[in-house]
Amino acid sequence: MGSMVLIVALLLLCGAGDALGFVYAGRAWQDGRLVWIEAIKSALSFQFGVVMYLLTLRQLAQHFAISTEIQTLVWFGATIIGVAALSGQVLRWQVT
Repeated sequence: MGSMVLIVALLLLCGAGDALGFVYAGRAWQDGRLVWIEAIKSALSFQFGVVMYLLTLRQLAQHFAISTEIQTLVWFGATIIGVAALSGQVLRWQVT
């Protein structure tokens, strides 16, 4: 049970890091100019996400035989949910 909690926690951190990377990247270009602080925040967030992803994969490999495709699907789902939650825009989305 403890290993599943660790896997979920690492996966959530991975998704949050990558999601923040996407959110900051979306703010990096304003009026045709690069906003360096947003670009740096994006790069650091992605780096954090990669480290958490690698730690997640380590835990998954120790407990389960999961294909690369499933690993990617899990990462992608966590990232999409993270972008929706962390962007602050999800409540403004159309129902459709």
